[in-house]
This record gives sequence, structure tokens and C-alpha cells, in this order.
Amino acid sequence: MRQLETSEILNLVEYEKVRDARRRELIELKKRRRVSVGRYLTFVFENRETVWFQIQEMVRAERIVDEAKIAEEVGVYNTLLPGPGELAATMLIEISEALQIKPVLDKLLGIDTRDYVRLTVGPHVVVGDFETGHSDEERGKLAAVHFARFKLPPEARRTFRDAEVTLVVEHPNERARTVLSDATKRALLHDLL
Repeated sequence: MRQLETSEILNLVEYEKVRDARRRELIELKKRRRVSVGRYLTFVFENRETVWFQIQEMVRAERIVDEAKIAEEVGVYNTLLPGPGELAATMLIEISEALQIKPVLDKLLGIDTRDYVRLTVGPHVVVGDFETGHSDEERGKLAAVHFARFKLPPEARRTFRDAEVTLVVEHPNERARTVLSDATKRALLHDLL
């Protein structure tokens, strides 16, 4: 997937003019790219549109107008884009009850450091490769937001359209699987091209 360029980021004034329409478009886009697995986990598969929107919102929230600082944000957020033959997702641990946040996060320690999260494409099993630095098992700390890549072998990419594709979590304290809908598979197929 082609990296975003600083020149694609709108200045604050121009972004405000299109923000509402772009937000509505992104909400629709994310419906097909969002997959819930089990009680607490949601995966949002990233692409150029989702990352562009995140950059624009960061620039807006922080009121960034300096070109060098915008370029820095683009560089940081470009790391969320999938590389050739892979899917990239933000994994959110969503806990609605405030009193349950720490106990649930404690139960899910290690979810990002072992092969607990997998994508299956027919018979092919692809273990999620998580970005480091979002957990510390020794100190009992786990972030609620993680970033994972699924590097699909060539045969899995070839069969992705017609195979059953599932997101599987097999953590000792959370086991679940979700079959991706046809709409989600079609959306993600573009990422693999």
C-alpha cells in the first residue's frame, strides 16, 4: 500500500470544510473494516483512508500548522499501513464498565506477546505480529490499544476471496472466533493487492 505524503494532508481551514462529509464516509468505511471478537476485542483494519483521517484529526486536535511537524505525524502514522501481502489492524480492548478495566486488562496480559491472536484463511494460519511496547507482563501492565500485522503467504492471498476467513483469539482467559463477512473480506482484499 502506498504511503501517505505530507502534501495529501489538508491545512486546518480546508479540512474543516470537508470534515463532516469525510467523517460520515469514514464511519461507513469502518463498518466493513471493524471486526469484534469475543467480549472485549475489536479489530479495525487500517488502510490509507483510515490513516489519513487519523492524521487529519491529530493535526486538527493539536492545531498543527508547521509543515515539519505534519511530516513527522505522517511518518508516524504511515507505520500503521499494511505492507505488501499483509493486513494491518488496530486491536482495541473495549471495556464499558470502569470498575472492570483493570481486572479485564490483567486477565488479558500476554495477548500481544504470544501466538494467541491469529487470522485463518482456509487452512492457512497467520499469527498476528504485534508492535512491541504496549504491555509489560512483569509489571502487570497492558495497554487497551495494540497494533498487529498479519503477513499472509502467497497461497492464502490467492484464496482469500473464496476461503472462510476468521479472526481467532485463544488466550487462556479469552477464547473466541469471528468469521469475517463477505463485505469485510471484499474491503480487505483491496489491502492485499
